Amino acid sequence: MKKLTPQQTKVLNCIRDSINKTGFPPTRAEICSELGFSSPNSAETHLRALEKKKYIEIRAGSSRGINILENSQSLRQNENKVPVIGLVAAGSPTLASENIERKLTIDQGMFKKNVDYFLKVKGMSMLDAGILEDDLIAVHKTDKVKNGDLAVMRVNDEVTLKYFYKKNNLLELRPANNDFKSIFVDLEKDDVVLEGLGIGLIRKN
Repeated sequence: MKKLTPQQTKVLNCIRDSINKTGFPPTRAEICSELGFSSPNSAETHLRALEKKKYIEIRAGSSRGINILENSQSLRQNENKVPVIGLVAAGSPTLASENIERKLTIDQGMFKKNVDYFLKVKGMSMLDAGILEDDLIAVHKTDKVKNGDLAVMRVNDEVTLKYFYKKNNLLELRPANNDFKSIFVDLEKDDVVLEGLGIGLIRKN
C-alpha cells in the first residue's frame, strides 16, 4: 500500500475515531469540522486519495458511505514506539535510559517531521502557545534552528522549551506567558545545546 501524506493520515484517523466512538463513519461536514477544512470539497479530495491508495472504499449515495479496508499490518506500517522523556537528569543525555518514562506508539504520519522523542512539559511558561503542563511535546532532533522556532534547549544542564531568538552572541529563550521572563544566554560564556524542535503535541483528555 502506498504511504499516506500527513493530511491523509489525519483524515483516516478521523474516520477510524468516528467509527470507534459512534459506530458510524463521519460525514464530509464532520470531517471538515474536526480537521478545520474550509469546505466539504477538501474532505472529498482526501477521501478520494485514500480510496485510490486502497485504504477506504466510498459507497455512492450515502453521506456516511465510507468503509475502511486497511488490515492490521497496514494500520501499523507507519507506527513506531517513541520514548517519552520526563524530568531530565542533570548532566545526562536527553535520551539516557534514566530519563525515559515509557514509550508511546504513534503514527509518524501525524507529524510534519519525524518524531525522535516526546518531552513531558513542566510548568505553564508556554501557556499562551496552547502548551499546558503534562502535555507531550513531539521533538524532532536537528542542528538547524531559526528565530521564532519552538526549541528544546539545554542551558547549563537545564532543559527548557521556549521560542528561540538569536542576535549576534545573545540568545533569548522567550516564554509564551507574561508571568514568566525570557532566559538570556551569552553564547560566549554559557553552555547551551539545541536538543531539537517542537513539532506538535499530544494531550491527555
